[in-house]
Amino acid sequence: MLTYTIRRLVLAVPTLLFISLVIFLLLELAPGDPMAQVPLTVPAEVKEQMREALGVGQPIWISFPKWLYQFFVIEPMVMIDYYFGTSLSEGQFRAISWQTRSPVMDIVVQRLPQTLWVVGVAYIVGFAIAIPVGIYSAYKQYSLFDNLGTFITMVGFSVPPFFSGVLVIVIFSVQLGWFPSIYDTTLVVNSWESFVKQLNQMFLPVMVLALQITSQTSRFMRSSMLDNLNQDYVRTARAKGLREQAVVMVHVLRNSMIPVITVMALSVPQIFGGAIITEQVFKVNGIGQLLITAIQANDLPMVQTLTFIFAVLIVVFNLIADVLYGLLDPRIRYD
Repeated sequence: MLTYTIRRLVLAVPTLLFISLVIFLLLELAPGDPMAQVPLTVPAEVKEQMREALGVGQPIWISFPKWLYQFFVIEPMVMIDYYFGTSLSEGQFRAISWQTRSPVMDIVVQRLPQTLWVVGVAYIVGFAIAIPVGIYSAYKQYSLFDNLGTFITMVGFSVPPFFSGVLVIVIFSVQLGWFPSIYDTTLVVNSWESFVKQLNQMFLPVMVLALQITSQTSRFMRSSMLDNLNQDYVRTARAKGLREQAVVMVHVLRNSMIPVITVMALSVPQIFGGAIITEQVFKVNGIGQLLITAIQANDLPMVQTLTFIFAVLIVVFNLIADVLYGLLDPRIRYD
């Protein structure tokens, strides 16, 4: 398993390099001018000097290696300097956002906690609900619980987040007044009262994202459980006198989790993508909203960085899913 993991990590390097090149080329070919937001009173020669300062118009064989060096070398050096008090990145030129004239990764790090609060909690809540619901729905197939769960999950899977987000705002914020409709990103959690307020403002966006996770995963969990409940090894375990709880929760669940792991691993990048819409609806000042504003402002360095981070998430969680296959099923070997 260790050899396989190392091999996959080595293969991930050219994969990510190719993805970064494709992203870079597509964005370089996209129309847009970082000086479009500059007032018309600024002289043309000043705008041209600003373009040169930002590195706009450089050949691809210069700008692409420069961006790779900034992302993979300079930014890790900045992180080391921050945590250990060194000065490795002193005098180095970092990737600068065209919109804010600040280092791109500094802005990403500032926005990341807001997204993790919403997406991370939604991920935990979604799977904490989806797996038990899928197990019980399969065990009690065609029961009232199964039919009701099927109806709710199909509705949740079919309704897009931009509609469900507005719907819950109208019901729970406008009509009932239970929860705020706008996420307060300036809130500092340093007491019990502020923690309760944080949970209160997280409820609606978390509910929208968790509904998507639960709807998709519970269907896969139910289908996988049904495939395994009628297998020969289940009948053998029951014939040996094992308790029904041990048969279902140990033997059947472990084998049923193998295909579900794929859904769980690949849903992490998808939820970050879904958070783009949800953050816009609830005004969460996170990664999703940062990407939207960067696209609108033609901020190519910011868009390149965020898009590449999403690509890294996909590659990493694909690897995690493959490793978990071997841990769940001893028959799977990567030697």
